Amino acid sequence: MGMWTDRVVPRLADKSLSSGPVMRLRGEAVAGLSGRVLEIGFGSGLNAALYPAEVERVDAVEPSDVGWRMSQERRDRAPLEVERVGLDGQRLEADDDTYDAALTTFTLCTIPDPLRALAEVRRVLRPGAALHFLEHGLSPEPRVAGWQRRLDPVQRRVAGGCHLSRDVPALVAAAGLDVVEVSASYLPGPSAGRPWTYVYVGRAA
Repeated sequence: MGMWTDRVVPRLADKSLSSGPVMRLRGEAVAGLSGRVLEIGFGSGLNAALYPAEVERVDAVEPSDVGWRMSQERRDRAPLEVERVGLDGQRLEADDDTYDAALTTFTLCTIPDPLRALAEVRRVLRPGAALHFLEHGLSPEPRVAGWQRRLDPVQRRVAGGCHLSRDVPALVAAAGLDVVEVSASYLPGPSAGRPWTYVYVGRAA
């Protein structure tokens, strides 16, 4: 994928997605998780310390070797077992009905085929299990959404395939999951940053 995407982007993501406001939203996203959890896009392990005590094990899908190495210390400190079980959220190796819950945080923006990945999540979740998500995406404001679409080609090149204009709740629903709760807002900051900072926190069954 190139040195920039392989080596630089994981470090930029670690810095930009570990601010106080983002970490608070991560805490909201993991609330209520329990049992055996699938995390797609484990990254540098920023969620590892936030998992509730009810979570027994995390199976991590993470394509970046750099990101996985960066997560080592966080995994070592986590009070639960974390195992890397795959590289591609679009092709999960787990059997049907394996997991009690799944989690994505700032992941669906970069997966080439998010519908395929979400269909895989639906397949491996046990009946009644939930997908928890924290994702950035399409703003409801037409002016901001217009900028997101214009900036998408550049964003994909410089941010490892990241899209700004994906409508995450719509994608989740299109994959056959029932969105039972979702809240959305801009992260704190100047209005010029709004194409990058509209985030959804939600749960789908």
